[in-house]
Amino acid sequence: MFFSKEIGIDLGTANILVFERGKGIVLQEPSVVVMERQTNKVLAVGIEARRMLGRTPGNISAIRPLKDGVIANFEVTEIMLKHFITRAIKRRHFFKPVIMICIPVGITGVEKRAVIEIAMQVGARKTFLIEEPLAAAIGAGLPIGEPSGSMVIDIGGGTSEIAVLSLGGIVISESLRIAGDRFDEAMIRYIRDKYNLIIGAKTAEEIKMTIGAAYVQENKEYEVRGRSVVSGLPQNLVITSEETVEAFQEPINAIVASIKRVLEKTPPELSSDIMDRGIIMTGGGSLLNGFAKLLSDITNIPIFLADDPLTCVARGTGQALEEIDNLHDVLLTSEGVGIRR
Repeated sequence: MFFSKEIGIDLGTANILVFERGKGIVLQEPSVVVMERQTNKVLAVGIEARRMLGRTPGNISAIRPLKDGVIANFEVTEIMLKHFITRAIKRRHFFKPVIMICIPVGITGVEKRAVIEIAMQVGARKTFLIEEPLAAAIGAGLPIGEPSGSMVIDIGGGTSEIAVLSLGGIVISESLRIAGDRFDEAMIRYIRDKYNLIIGAKTAEEIKMTIGAAYVQENKEYEVRGRSVVSGLPQNLVITSEETVEAFQEPINAIVASIKRVLEKTPPELSSDIMDRGIIMTGGGSLLNGFAKLLSDITNIPIFLADDPLTCVARGTGQALEEIDNLHDVLLTSEGVGIRR
């Protein structure tokens, strides 16, 4: 495939990362598109579009076309992917690219077809799908091909993926549509209910990334600006890391329950391996302060952050391109889900 690009895509709810074989990650941008409502003219994509979230006038719409890890708006996702792939490739090639896209565990056949259809629409010569926990494990450097157990927890923007892997495949897994976006929503609710203050999703995300915690190791403060429910006027307040722990209880409890279910279903031999090796956390959500310690305390299993958790899935997706022959049995292709090449 000398003249053909090979591209791995982490099609995330919050961010899209593009990995090019031989070059590594060549693009990392927010999954946001800004369009004119009446004409559907694209005004901005990615970083520039994200800056406009919550600030657009009535005739302009800021759209996040992926929700809970899957495509919510087919047309806008196609526009966004075309934009990013064109930027990643930079120039036209005689042969269309081979594209590998990661998907959440357990998405429906219709959702898989939607992903592949978009890849073919944007010019893929052939499309492969790889499940996110497998891509995360590969990107984290876990020895998934060995006859022993490895466990990965990938917390992204739209989904949390928990899986036990062995002999190159997924043994036990759960996909939970509760992840980074739900933490933002929980923060918005908490501040509205406790302080009668309305904040936007972007502010909630900034709070999460700046002082947010699952377990308080250092109590920090953050000045929040929003609109008072009572007066309708702008208002400031200061919240602490301890309050974010309280705000995040619902999504954290859901993720903990999912991890426990996966561990309960894991065969004893693989459980022993996991106890010895520990669990690897990947994804942007794993960077929440104290999250790894909290989960380790609850499960009594060592839990480690992967190197560069944000790019782990994208790197694993790209590395899987180099191991297609070894992974053939666990990958889905355009032929495998009913889409013609």
